[in-house]
Amino acid sequence: MIRLVEKAQKGDDKAFLKLFQKYEQDIFRMAYVYVKNKDDALDIVQEVAYRSFKKIDTLKKPEYFKTWLIKISISCAIDCLRKNNKVVQLRPEHEELIDPYVEIIPLSLTLDQLLDELNEDEKSIVILKFYEDYSFKEIAEMLNIPLGTSKSILYRALDKLRKQAKGVGICE
Repeated sequence: MIRLVEKAQKGDDKAFLKLFQKYEQDIFRMAYVYVKNKDDALDIVQEVAYRSFKKIDTLKKPEYFKTWLIKISISCAIDCLRKNNKVVQLRPEHEELIDPYVEIIPLSLTLDQLLDELNEDEKSIVILKFYEDYSFKEIAEMLNIPLGTSKSILYRALDKLRKQAKGVGICE
């Protein structure tokens, strides 16, 4: 693995492709957790491929290649969310234009909806810890924050999630 990274850093396109394909599903999964949209997640995978290919020479420790890709994935996902944050809200007077025959789906709270209530730092740490199974040390290195800060952010995020879940009767 390390040898492949070193080859890619020296300009071997095939080595980079082999490496990237190995982690492509992880990148897609990480992106999808953020954007909750297949097309946007695929766009993020493509952007990660581009950015990582262009910057592979900046990777200092080849053994952290996957961590480096995940960090780029998070950055791209957050960029995508910011770009798409300019959503136009439906005005109440336009609600009558909605098809009245469309079945109204009862609202239910999902984990994704709960995660959406967290800020970007909290969400990143929760996803890295529980979806990707990274250690606190790895998370701290990936996000360039102190170890204690990664722990306190996670515990604060879990407390927020617990209170939100309690508020809707999911968690007692």
